Amino acid sequence: MGRPVTGPGRHHTTHRIDIAAPADVVYGLIADAAAWPLRFTPSIHVERLPLGGAAERLRIWALANGEVTNWTSHRELDARRRRITFRQERSSPPVASMGGEWIVEQDGSGTRLTFDHDFDVVDDDPAGLAWVNRAVDGNSKAELANLKQLAEAGDREAAGLEFSFEDSVLVKGSADTVYEFLYRAKRWPDRLPHVRHAEVGEDVENIQSLRMETSAKDGSVHTTESIRICFPDTRRIVYKQTVTPPLMAAHTGEWTVHEPAGESGGGVLVTSRHTVLVNEANIGRVLGEGATAEKARKVIRDALGGNSMATLTLAKAFAEADHA
Repeated sequence: MGRPVTGPGRHHTTHRIDIAAPADVVYGLIADAAAWPLRFTPSIHVERLPLGGAAERLRIWALANGEVTNWTSHRELDARRRRITFRQERSSPPVASMGGEWIVEQDGSGTRLTFDHDFDVVDDDPAGLAWVNRAVDGNSKAELANLKQLAEAGDREAAGLEFSFEDSVLVKGSADTVYEFLYRAKRWPDRLPHVRHAEVGEDVENIQSLRMETSAKDGSVHTTESIRICFPDTRRIVYKQTVTPPLMAAHTGEWTVHEPAGESGGGVLVTSRHTVLVNEANIGRVLGEGATAEKARKVIRDALGGNSMATLTLAKAFAEADHA
């Protein structure tokens, strides 16, 4: 449920939802901001910096009205009262300033969750206000629905539905060359046999949209869409698939290029990391009746890991040929 706002000045919205799960479970999901990209549909990437005590700073990239936007927020967490307040330290136009609060209340055996926002828009522009209202309303409803589904489903990691893994190679070549290979995904169809087609958009520097067709070992072709956030200074690329294969409910990943400890001048370590939420409802449809979460994990691990190792191996060959 949401309450829209209109008119100039300071604006307020309230969204609420009832969740059939303990309040501590719901609070824990909200407090764990680093996991939001896997759990919240609009979230792309979150970087968390603890500030001491119950305070933290979050740098957040998220979809708003179909656009990627980012901001930095300061959060105060009160686990005893199950309240989390936030205030943006740096906002993205048309938002001039924004803050709010998560309020988690035990309601019998369930939870009443309230999500409040207050904000200003740049120059009180009516078009900007309409844009922010749509973004806050759409994202708040999506996040509350995600929280309800997650909290009521129980511990997905314990059930084997959420897991992470990584693959690495040591490259005797330039870290910058490896990073450029990973960054220039538009050239992957010419460089990676499993990539049939790739479309890359980059309206904002270092924020890429990637639509890609890849071939699996069985000959099937899968189309995926991702948002990639690139950090050239630290040679990292993080991403979230916004369109996933049917066996995955969510998929986030990261490419890193760094000099390993004790290997000065001896090469760079290139790592591909994946975190996946299995789509439990599709296990039987995709893998056959009676298939388990364990089998789904293995199929996903083999597919994603196979493609990652193919990319890492060819990036290694590319960089070492360039370095020779």
